[in-house]
Amino acid sequence: MRVAPLALRLMCLAWLWPLTQLNSSHFPNKRRHKDMYVGGNTKQKQGGRVDLKLKKLDSTKSLLIKSEQLLRIEDHDFAMRPGFGGSAIPVGIDVQVESIDSISEVNMDFTMTLYLRHYWQDDRLAFPSSNNKSRTFDARLVKKIWVPDVFFVHSKRSFIHDTTMENIMLRVYPDGNILYSVRITVTALCSMDFSSFPLDTQNCSLELESYAYNENDLMLYWKNGNDSLRTDEIVLSQFFIEDFQPSFGLAFYSSTGWYNRLYINFILRRHIFFFMLQTYFPTMLMVMLSWVSFWIDRRAVPARVSLGITTVLTMSTIITGVSASMPQVSYVKAVDIYLWASFLFVFLSVIEYAAVNYFTTVEEMKKVKGAKMPSSFNATQAMVFDGCFHDNEIDLTPFPEVSSTPNTERNTQSRNSTVSAPTEGTRLRRKHPLRENLSFIMSNSYMIDSYSRVIFPLAYLLFNIIYWSLYA
Repeated sequence: MRVAPLALRLMCLAWLWPLTQLNSSHFPNKRRHKDMYVGGNTKQKQGGRVDLKLKKLDSTKSLLIKSEQLLRIEDHDFAMRPGFGGSAIPVGIDVQVESIDSISEVNMDFTMTLYLRHYWQDDRLAFPSSNNKSRTFDARLVKKIWVPDVFFVHSKRSFIHDTTMENIMLRVYPDGNILYSVRITVTALCSMDFSSFPLDTQNCSLELESYAYNENDLMLYWKNGNDSLRTDEIVLSQFFIEDFQPSFGLAFYSSTGWYNRLYINFILRRHIFFFMLQTYFPTMLMVMLSWVSFWIDRRAVPARVSLGITTVLTMSTIITGVSASMPQVSYVKAVDIYLWASFLFVFLSVIEYAAVNYFTTVEEMKKVKGAKMPSSFNATQAMVFDGCFHDNEIDLTPFPEVSSTPNTERNTQSRNSTVSAPTEGTRLRRKHPLRENLSFIMSNSYMIDSYSRVIFPLAYLLFNIIYWSLYA
């Protein structure tokens, strides 16, 4: 009876043995593939065996060890700052300025791209390490731990670069020291003073501060002192960077207290050559062009009037163009003083010809009234008094002598009696040199142009000397 079950078992084993051999021939590397998945970078010994000791050293491929488990993120509440309830945590800052993208006078702001780095220690992230090497992570881990909430004071717009991934780097050392770096572009306010524009120097600053933690919880400081601010070679179109320097201070808010604040100060000096080409040189040429009318004959009314009006309109165009590119400030800028003073010189040249034309007309009308017009005085000769021709271009017939009459004789006697020496007790009239000079100029209006040829250039030269000595 016992032989039958034993024979049945032997028959079953004989039937299953070929299937076992078939499975082993079709899947010879199944175990090896599993081992290679566990330790992808492990080396193989002779005969295809895997070195398990080398496999255990590669923790990145281990299924039991993860970054969160290594840093024990799940064991702590990272909503609280490190050392909560104790002294303020020191957070070091250093900045590398990559570029200053734009500076806008109209909006009174500047745009800067920089690398902002934070340094602090969080014992909760300390981990054991045999080789004392740090571990580097990207933005995915930053959202799970505590980081300083530094923001830019007076910032209008700012963003973190995210091409191709967010430009954020987190490096954790075994002792819990942390380096957190981020690449940011920020547009911040710069209160500019344009009283000396375009010969001005602007002092702008980028301010960093913690938003939630005051000085009792977080202390911001420059990591390496004055060496904490580094810049690449920065070239601007309209400005020359004179100085880049860090500083620090305290800011007080009535509701929340005192906060540590860090400053990135930079001094910008404007390049003047652009404005010399676009504003100052054209203005000087317009003023000099207005002086050409002093050498044009005073009877050439169309030429002198058109030249004066052209220079006035050109100066108005220059002033309008400069004002359109500047903020609407309530004080006078240096360029406004120069433009309006030059406009005044151009305007006075037009007024000068108006005075010359008026005095010439008055002088000629006096000549007409002082003499009787002969019957042979035709229309061509009368045009001389209208200022259309030169005096030496037309031969005027001499006026006939006026016959003496009793009235003229009386006038002659009265003049002679006036010229005679005053008798005793007669009051002498004082002479007025100013009035006499004015009447002399009115009777000789051509002298106004002669004086203007000297006075206008000297006055403009004096104005330029005073202007450039004050603002340059």
